[in-house]
Amino acid sequence: MKYNGKKLDAVIERVMKMKPGPAGLAVAVSKDGETVYTRYEGYADEAAGRKMDPDTIFDLWSLTKVFVCTAAMTLYEQGAFLLTDPLDYYFPEYREMSVYERDNWTLLRERPAKTRITVKDCFTMATGFPYATNFGSTEEIHPTIARMLEVKKDLREKLGRPYTLLEEIPEMAKVPLAFDPGTQWMYGYSHELVAGLIELCSGMRLSEYLKKTFFEPMEMTSTGYHYEAGWPERLAQFYRINEAGEREPFRMSVSGHAPDEVYEAGGGGLLSTAEDTLKFFTMLANGGVYKGEQYVGRKTIDLMRRNHITEIQRNDFMTGAHNAVYMPGYGYGLGVRTMIDPAAGGSSSSFGEFGWTGGSGTWAAADPEEHFAVAYMHQLWPNQEEIIHQRIRAAAYGGMI
Repeated sequence: MKYNGKKLDAVIERVMKMKPGPAGLAVAVSKDGETVYTRYEGYADEAAGRKMDPDTIFDLWSLTKVFVCTAAMTLYEQGAFLLTDPLDYYFPEYREMSVYERDNWTLLRERPAKTRITVKDCFTMATGFPYATNFGSTEEIHPTIARMLEVKKDLREKLGRPYTLLEEIPEMAKVPLAFDPGTQWMYGYSHELVAGLIELCSGMRLSEYLKKTFFEPMEMTSTGYHYEAGWPERLAQFYRINEAGEREPFRMSVSGHAPDEVYEAGGGGLLSTAEDTLKFFTMLANGGVYKGEQYVGRKTIDLMRRNHITEIQRNDFMTGAHNAVYMPGYGYGLGVRTMIDPAAGGSSSSFGEFGWTGGSGTWAAADPEEHFAVAYMHQLWPNQEEIIHQRIRAAAYGGMI
């Protein structure tokens, strides 16, 4: 397969001249199941003089969600659950939920939820659970967030040790939701519930199920939740842009990676290389098939990449934690953003192109119509995705012959 990488080269060179911008980056592209482009530019660790290369490992942050939701859908294919099932079929604590009613940010009262959380709500971020953090904001936090933080603190104190995801999930049922399930969209804890469903239905830890289902058979030897031998030395240095507008080293992660870490999140925490990530998205772009083996059904992937949210929910999606600056044209499927209007998005990608980003600067997408996939990596906070990712997308598609 011929591919013109000169356009990607040009965009990468522009990105590397950004001030401030990433210290280094990695890009990998596949077409029709074959890798057609890779490039590693700049430094994995600037101070140490360590260059970006195929062995560089990145903290994926929220790009983890695509791996987790795809893994859950393999259990859906096995009849372990239905998307229409109430979540309380699996976690009975969620049978009687309450909701915070509020006016702007002023708490009015707590009342019973009008609807039950469904499994689909967990995939589509429609549960009413945000993330239990405000990322250091000085603004008053949502009362649901405040209560989630209290539950986490109480659980740590009660157990006197680090807790697992399956220990946390029942406790979170004590938290009043931000809205009636299924009525709005809110980025947050929903995919932790998807991960819990994987563990409950498979009888395996999340990391074990992902390893058995995808990572080992697909030879994704540098992907996982926990450090393996030599991984810390291969990890890209994380940077942040400080108040002076300069890039500086910073250690920031959404999850611990030590081998004895017991909490494995559905929304973040995976480590991977650009080429390992490309293998996974190549599989998604080619009907669930990678190197002749089928890992997930083609029609299951089609179901994942359909838009599953209402116009009211899409308004939340466009204006909330992920804003309209770089979401035009996208809807939201089963754990992925999905292109539903390329013209509105100013995108040369196909209808149904899908993927997600990570707050650390990672992004990957699969396009089943073109059997095309892209994986992009850097490590920077703020991640500059609204500036960089769409340009990489345009150049990647521009290289098709």
